[in-house]
Parts: sequence; C-alpha cells; structure tokens
Amino acid sequence: MAKFYDEIPKSLIEWINNQHMFWVASALLSPDGHVNLSAKGTADSFHVVNSHRVWYQDLTKSGEYRSIFVLNGRITILFNAFEGPPRILRLFGIGTVYECGTEEYESLISPEIRKPGSRAVIAIDVYQCQTSCGYAVPLYDFVARRTELLRVANTEESTDRASDPETRQKGLEAYSARQNLRSVNDLPGLFTTPDSKVTF
Repeated sequence: MAKFYDEIPKSLIEWINNQHMFWVASALLSPDGHVNLSAKGTADSFHVVNSHRVWYQDLTKSGEYRSIFVLNGRITILFNAFEGPPRILRLFGIGTVYECGTEEYESLISPEIRKPGSRAVIAIDVYQCQTSCGYAVPLYDFVARRTELLRVANTEESTDRASDPETRQKGLEAYSARQNLRSVNDLPGLFTTPDSKVTF
C-alpha cells in the first residue's frame, strides 16, 4: 500500500544511498511531445542533502529530460529495490539545472568528485516522497557497473585540449554542440556549457 510523506524520512535516506540505479521522469505541460524516462546508474552520482533536497551529476550524452524541466521544473525520481525487502520509492520535486562552469555547479562538484563528462548538477527540491510495495519488481543480483560512458567521456575531454581544431571536433565540447543544443521535443538543451571556457 502506498504511503506519502511531506519529506524524505530519515529511515529511507540510507536505503537511497545504497541503491545502484534510479530513474528520472519529466514531461511537458502540453499534450504534445514525448514523456521522458531515463535510467541512471553511475556510482556516487546521487546525493541526499537533507529531507527536502537532493542532487545528482548529469553526464553528457542525451539530456532530453533536462530540456523539459528547465521549462516547467517538474521531475520525479524513482528507486526500486532489486534485493532485500521489496520497495518502490518516488521523489516528487522541482528541478533546477546548474551547468558546468556556474558558481552553483562548482560549489557542489569539486574536481575530486567530478566524473568525466559531467556537464551539470540537477538539484531537486523534494515536496513529496512516496513508497509502495514493489511486489511486482523482480529480484536481481548486481554484478558490476558499466565503464564505457566514463571511459569515452574521459577520452573526449582529453581531445578537447588538443591544439588542432580538426582534432577538437572529436571532443566532448563539439559533441555537446552537435547533439545537445536541441532536444527531441525541439526544446533548448544546453544553455551555457557550449560556450564555457572550462576545460578538464
């Protein structure tokens, strides 16, 4: 049976921190366009600040959900228990995007914890938390995290520092400028990152 809370219960924060992945959902206010749902599973990317505030590192590649909630702020985070007692947890909130190079981004992500390809902080003010039984979610054993995204991003960031302009076209900045300026709903994607002078 579903239970609703006005904040994230302290008893659930440790459980959230132990999960290997989560989902991000966002949608336009209009009936047109796509409803987006994205899976996230990079280690140590999700952080609980307090019972009303969470954030995570947004890594380069697509970014459709970010384009949507830049406009209306609505975002839902979902966690599933794949081992141990069953549980589904949803965090309903208003999201804010802090792109790489902004003061807000730098205050949350130091060079020591920044992941290759990190382009933004997604900060969420949680106004409601919901848990439900999760009885229909199968049991899975966690094997390992995939490393391809971080490996490719690290290589592309190194390419950004090349002196040859043609070589830099194979880097992460050029990729973002080609792929992330507009979403599949034709919404603005990145706002400041393509013009950022920050290098890694």
